[in-house]
Amino acid sequence: MREIIFDTETTGLDSRDDRVIELGGIELVNRFPTGKTFHHYINPQGRAIHAEAQAVHGISMADLAGKPTFAEIAEEWLTFIDGAKLVAHNATFDVGFLNVEFGRLGHPVIDNGRVVDTLALARRKHPMGPNSLDALCRRYGIDNTRRTKHGALLDSELLAEVYIELIGGKQAALVLDSATAPAQGNENVRQIEIIISQRPAPLPPRLTEAERDAHAGMVNTLGEKALWLKVVGN
Repeated sequence: MREIIFDTETTGLDSRDDRVIELGGIELVNRFPTGKTFHHYINPQGRAIHAEAQAVHGISMADLAGKPTFAEIAEEWLTFIDGAKLVAHNATFDVGFLNVEFGRLGHPVIDNGRVVDTLALARRKHPMGPNSLDALCRRYGIDNTRRTKHGALLDSELLAEVYIELIGGKQAALVLDSATAPAQGNENVRQIEIIISQRPAPLPPRLTEAERDAHAGMVNTLGEKALWLKVVGN
């Protein structure tokens, strides 16, 4: 199973008017990072960055000078996510922005059926919250000390760890079906097949008749109210 954990940073909060200025993602196969990543800063083509947004992600217009436009990275992104589930925190926000950007280019929008929202997962699992990415990192003991500002690639890396915890922890990443190994092409996953066969004949009893008789004699000395008699059902 292939999944892309991704995040965006934008010039503001209004997807109809604001633009994506950073897009990052990492690939998981069977819930293991493969090492494949996607990351671009994106020129918003004259759309100014709101001060409130810049305070969150720290990206300035000067940082985006000479960076590609969304149109220039769109095909690369579509190739990267092709056939994969898409996982994001508060996915409605990120997918909404991407769909508007795709709409400007005449591309089909992202099908919501392939999107997993980790914020929704977290709210179901921890209804009392808080469920921000930083709060979930603290809850699960994930080191987020590098996250002084929001960043699309770093946030994707942290979210991948959070996502694994939300769906059941590290054990969810184990792949037990060795028959799927060649198809996945993941060198980091070692498949182990365990076959337990039945014995052709049961083992002989280890107690001798003398030992059985000695035990029965000892039980007879315990009295009618002995707890042992209740255990064995006598």
